[in-house]
Amino acid sequence: MSNLKRLAGETVLYGLGSIIPRFLNFLLVPLHTAVFATDAYGVITKLLAYVGVMNTIYMFGMETAYFRFASKPGANEQRIFNLTQTAVLSISGTLTVVFIFLADPIAEALQIPSRPDLIIWLALVMFVDAAVAIPFARLRLQKKALRFASLKISNVAILIGLNVYFLLYASGSIPDVGFVFIANLIANTFYILFFARVLLLWRPVFDRELSPVIFKYSFPIMLTGVAGLTYEMFSRMTLDVWLPENFYPDMSNADALGIFGGAYKLATLMALAIQAFRYAAEPFFFSSTHEKNSPQLFARVNHYFIIVCCILFLGVSINLDIIKYFLGQSAYWKGVHVVPILLLAYLFSGAYYNFSTWFKLTDKTYFGTILTLFGLIITVVANYILIPLKGFEGSSWATLISAVIVASTCYLLGQKYYPIPYKIGKGLAYILITAMIVYSVNTLTFSSQALATSFHLLVITFYLTGVYFLERKEFKRTQA
Repeated sequence: MSNLKRLAGETVLYGLGSIIPRFLNFLLVPLHTAVFATDAYGVITKLLAYVGVMNTIYMFGMETAYFRFASKPGANEQRIFNLTQTAVLSISGTLTVVFIFLADPIAEALQIPSRPDLIIWLALVMFVDAAVAIPFARLRLQKKALRFASLKISNVAILIGLNVYFLLYASGSIPDVGFVFIANLIANTFYILFFARVLLLWRPVFDRELSPVIFKYSFPIMLTGVAGLTYEMFSRMTLDVWLPENFYPDMSNADALGIFGGAYKLATLMALAIQAFRYAAEPFFFSSTHEKNSPQLFARVNHYFIIVCCILFLGVSINLDIIKYFLGQSAYWKGVHVVPILLLAYLFSGAYYNFSTWFKLTDKTYFGTILTLFGLIITVVANYILIPLKGFEGSSWATLISAVIVASTCYLLGQKYYPIPYKIGKGLAYILITAMIVYSVNTLTFSSQALATSFHLLVITFYLTGVYFLERKEFKRTQA
């Protein structure tokens, strides 16, 4: 069980580099929602949704390819680094030039015709992110989690300082959304300084035999990532377009998108934990695949993952009456009721990541592309049907429906090609019972906030106690 304990330890360390920076970034939500009206925040929400998808194309699946090929016995890690870094810089550099050249028509298509400058800023931000992706992957492969964490935290500290300066002191009475993206660009540029030595040692190279193999491996991963992020971001790309006019009598479609974006920010509390887990799990899965008991190990990892996510789901969902105050204006509170739905969607997306281990370890990455495209189709159809009926609540349900179906399908296929004894029944029981508790608690009303919070803490305490008694034997085996 030392491997499992090592994974838990590395998850905590990567949490320093993932959860803490993103949580600090999360602390910008009160600032942004306080200074920007809901329609302006809708612009930020929409543009960042597109950036999330494009970042995947910029990196072209090369992070995973780097792990796969650099981890092989006898591999020349420096050569793999040079090959993957060359690919990333070539692709991201070309795309950046194209986006800058076409900034005006792109801004027109995104319904912000007067702001082509935002397209330019974001193209540069994505280029810098791509340029340091493989250096960060190398830190993960070398298990330099503390350095990884320190760089990420330093970046976010700079980002927060720049946001505060630009939005509160340098922008006048009406802050411009462009300052958010300029702050990102300046902060991310410091990564270039941090990795200066590594980048100077990089040499552009193309291997006639190995490079095509790497591209063949990474291309399906890139497509999977694009499709996956598209169906995760799709609602934020289309909500203001597919929402019927005057669906919400007291707000415009742009306002509705901004409110929905605020709700999504609260739901990312689950995404933070999942991201930290993924940073540690990806190299862990690859390095553990040759061990005799790896299927049992992977199953136990997923089981603990579900438990932790259920605890987060409960803790956030029943305390939204307090957490909503992170949104700077009360206008954003109209969307908090969809947060539990989005949290569940993130949970199933995390489970899908665990289930997807089988096609990564068997080099059948094309299954990931097929599954994610399948999920994207479900998302498009579900959003098309549910947005006109239920607004952004319908879009939230569409996200959850897609995540559940894709995770389930991936699990069933995995049991055929790479059987892993996941505790599916127990995991589903945890999820369903937790959802019932959340629903029941959120139907209650209290005479005071103090009484409500005390009751919520009592519920969480009983829940944690129940988990401990149900899992105590497994906990003891893990510590053995």
